[in-house]
Amino acid sequence: MRAAVMGSPIGHSLSPHLHRAAYAAMGLDGWSYEAIECDEARLPGLLAGLTPVRGQHDGEEQGGERVWAGLSLTMPLKRAVLPLLDTVSDLAVEVGGANTVVFADGLRHGHNTDVYGIEQALAEAGVPAPRSATVLGGGATAASALAALRNLGLFAATLLVRDPARAGETAEVAERLGVALAVETFDKLDAYTGVDLVVSTLPAGAADAFAGRLARVPALFDVVYAPWPTRAATAVRDAGGTVVGGFAMLLHQAARQVELMTGRPDVPVEAMRAAGEAEIARRAAARPQ
Repeated sequence: MRAAVMGSPIGHSLSPHLHRAAYAAMGLDGWSYEAIECDEARLPGLLAGLTPVRGQHDGEEQGGERVWAGLSLTMPLKRAVLPLLDTVSDLAVEVGGANTVVFADGLRHGHNTDVYGIEQALAEAGVPAPRSATVLGGGATAASALAALRNLGLFAATLLVRDPARAGETAEVAERLGVALAVETFDKLDAYTGVDLVVSTLPAGAADAFAGRLARVPALFDVVYAPWPTRAATAVRDAGGTVVGGFAMLLHQAARQVELMTGRPDVPVEAMRAAGEAEIARRAAARPQ
């Protein structure tokens, strides 16, 4: 059985290390997982060329060819994949993005495990359900963050972005979720840090300029996992706040993907965690000082 992560750029992805560790611990010797560079233009052709499983998670070869169990999707494919799927889960429809494709019964099924990953990461860190929250960034991960907050009982949030005109899709997600969303610009940040939780969905380095202004928040969830800790995370931690890093989200969303793709609930989360942390440490040691 084959599986892969697709996106662009993809060379930095930790997903192969996480999924391969899971397969090894689960005794899935015939399973493989690779990284495939793919942008939005190439996605329809690549997806059409994959051989989906005809039987649910049977692990059999079809016509001597190893078939595809599923895909992990990262930027910029989570929204672009939706019209290419045969079925889409209710949550993926709400969020407007699927980060997981499961091939089963000859069909392509879309799921969103990012929301689960966020919820599990917050729970693992002991962050209580917030009564107020601010989300930095307006992309697909921000949409998943709004869904996680909704599932935790929060039905109002503020979204801070560089250009509100480009946050339309995320605002539509909030409407589908039943979350009252205020959209403001980053220069208004100081007015929106008096909350229980700030979620930064910005790419590595993008929130560095806000580190000093974020220091006073009681809890920060920063989706970056490398380099770690970010300046914002360090500022919050040094001030006594709780920090949740992106690796925990990545780990738990990947564990849910393994469960969906294999059809098995016995996912070895700790083996995946150890493999991911080892690779992060290896990369940090190899990085020029």
